[in-house]
Amino acid sequence: MTMVETEGRFSGVLKIVRFNIQFYVLSLIGFVLVAGVLASSLLPLWLERLIFLGAVVMAFWTLSSLLVSWYVYDFAGVTRWAWLRTHIQEQPRTWVNIHAGLDESTTALKRLFHASQGSVVDIYDPAEMTEPSIARARRMYPATEPFVVGTFDHLPLPTGDQDEVFLLFAAHEVRAPERRSQLLRESSRVLNAGGQVLLVEHLRDWPNFLAFGPGFLHFQSERNWRKNIREAGLKVEHENTITPFVHCFFLRKVDG
Repeated sequence: MTMVETEGRFSGVLKIVRFNIQFYVLSLIGFVLVAGVLASSLLPLWLERLIFLGAVVMAFWTLSSLLVSWYVYDFAGVTRWAWLRTHIQEQPRTWVNIHAGLDESTTALKRLFHASQGSVVDIYDPAEMTEPSIARARRMYPATEPFVVGTFDHLPLPTGDQDEVFLLFAAHEVRAPERRSQLLRESSRVLNAGGQVLLVEHLRDWPNFLAFGPGFLHFQSERNWRKNIREAGLKVEHENTITPFVHCFFLRKVDG
């Protein structure tokens, strides 16, 4: 699922619908087919009840995904990023924002850290990131901020040059576990000795299962993230949740 920055009361959830339109169209078609099958009364009662139950579950996840998307992106404003002010006390001198094809955070970061030198790296790889929603989002909202192209295993930045590395709803798009570890290892490489990596993600957990149904499998579990973090030579300095559906890892280099 592609994440978004929001501007209005419903702009975030509307973008989610546009990016993932195939899911909502298929859900609508499914409801119409189920209604037709149940109205025909051609099936055994037990099968009609099973189909009806399946339709209820599908309706629940369709509505819950919309409601939670509105809550996270529009009501709570997670992707407006103003909440970073209370979590990053000291303004970094240099920072890099790493995204996977959809950049709707750099403009906000530049407003927050206006006295800093920021850069942007796009690690989008169509062979690796095959979800139609990403390609659709890139077409609808092309990048407006200057960026350089990188990969999960090579960020075109000097070693030890950054005070802050932002991975905001981007790292989960790197699907292979060892490649996610490589991305975090590269993030560690460009970080200076006292710098920090901010990893923000939905988790593959119960709140996101209730919110997004099977779509939560696109996210990674907390256990997997911690494994990737360890393999990259990083440690969790502290962490917290922004709404029950979004988790933040604040990472530093392991001493020594």
